[in-house]
Amino acid sequence: MAQRANIVRSLKGLEEIIELVEVDVFDPAPQKGWYFSGKFGPGKDPITGSKYLRELYLKTDPEFKGTTIPVLWDKKADYIVNNESSEIIRILYPAFDSLLPAPLRETIKGPTGLLPTHLCNEIGEINEWVYNTINNGIYKCCFATVQAAYDDNIYPLFESFDRLEAHLADPKYSGPYLFGDHITEADMKLYPTLIRFDVAYYMACKANLNMIRYSYPNLHRWLRTLYWDQSGMARPAFSKTTKFERASQAHGAALYQYRTFTGDMIVPVGPKPDILPILNSRFTHAKIIFSTKGEMAERSKALE
Repeated sequence: MAQRANIVRSLKGLEEIIELVEVDVFDPAPQKGWYFSGKFGPGKDPITGSKYLRELYLKTDPEFKGTTIPVLWDKKADYIVNNESSEIIRILYPAFDSLLPAPLRETIKGPTGLLPTHLCNEIGEINEWVYNTINNGIYKCCFATVQAAYDDNIYPLFESFDRLEAHLADPKYSGPYLFGDHITEADMKLYPTLIRFDVAYYMACKANLNMIRYSYPNLHRWLRTLYWDQSGMARPAFSKTTKFERASQAHGAALYQYRTFTGDMIVPVGPKPDILPILNSRFTHAKIIFSTKGEMAERSKALE
């Protein structure tokens, strides 16, 4: 996802070194793809004058098919260095450190860095299942064309939310971020999907078993800490790279077109329960917990 590369750019203070140029519309027609519409970004690439991102790909490799974002473009060499966000962020960790003030240099941070050596294995492990069941899992739900494919992915998605909720409660880490007091790559890879979940994916992808803000207090606190921290470790990197309205509009419009084309008849599994219990003078407290498959794990208790 392009946002994670933008987050690293902001966290490291690379805004004056790496120019950000935004393509803002995707044309599904063959030989087109992402292009500069002028709606949110420029009407053409300010460096090459290209209208379509595909033109930059063809400059790099005349045989390349398709156009994906983000793209890391070398202005001097006039070609694409990389187009995979996970690889781009690792390129950016040590890049240009000699041009940055000491507090922003990743090469001297050691155990407080974005990918510290002592956490590499744990970060790699969490990245793997987060990608498979959450980052990519939500799109498997979104673009499922049969009920079985949707069902196969919707439950692992929420099981992983449960897993993250427990991870954040683990005293071993005891910090506001996934691995304690310092932001790591794991936080940056998870954030773009979760910040869009309640406002876009919950409805657009029919991922409506639970909302983060109501069902996952630890995860919700983690998300708000990253978004609202303007002066501390997160700086404004997470909030200023998040565009809620555009995320909601883009996913809604794209999925509407897709589902109209495919004749989507997927039935969403949530919300669960269908209706909450009434609270009145006889019911002063009620607590309901559901498993990810919607089965009641603890029945409503009424305290008279």
